[in-house]
Amino acid sequence: MKKQKKKEVSVNIKLLLLILMLPVAMTIFVLTSVYWGDIKRLPITSVLTESLKEVPKKLIDIDIPKKYIPIYKKAAKEYGIPWTLLAAHHRIETRFSTMDPLLSPVGAEGHMQFMPCTFVGWQHPSCSGLGKGAISDDDKTNPDVIAKYGGYGIDANEDGKADPYQIEDAMFSAANYLANNGASTGDLERAIFMYNRSDEYVEDILYYYHMYEEE
Repeated sequence: MKKQKKKEVSVNIKLLLLILMLPVAMTIFVLTSVYWGDIKRLPITSVLTESLKEVPKKLIDIDIPKKYIPIYKKAAKEYGIPWTLLAAHHRIETRFSTMDPLLSPVGAEGHMQFMPCTFVGWQHPSCSGLGKGAISDDDKTNPDVIAKYGGYGIDANEDGKADPYQIEDAMFSAANYLANNGASTGDLERAIFMYNRSDEYVEDILYYYHMYEEE
């Protein structure tokens, strides 16, 4: 009988504590709702928020494959941009070419995910909208056609084709694009934004760019 009584007392205490905590919880909720704008401006809140944003990235970080570094450096030197910027784009675009296939649902192709119209040139008569176009496979990799329509595709390995699925061609083409959109003069943010017009994309690229710069 004594044991049963003890158990009942314990349950009653828990219920009492729960009842006492409800007003406190409600008060905290109301105050947080009312003053959330001010709370967000506190330095500690900003630090915590930014740290939480970086957690997913840090969990899925991939080291730069060493085999690609000489290609980055060669392309970057040719166009006067940081090689680490190319590495950051390669990481974001295709996870260092581990994405299979190297073709996005909207039609971006190759190691660095070029839309055909950007690679061949927006002056091509079939180019509009997102830039998938109706360009033949032969024209897509033809340096003369690319030169005619003002594209960014480069035949880096000098095999007669500018191929977004060939790593050197893709990397030199990306360097060409970034350089011509501000990266060669130091305007990295503009160049990145022009590559993919998203503020989040710019943040992601800069995250890896700065990380690789520190290594």
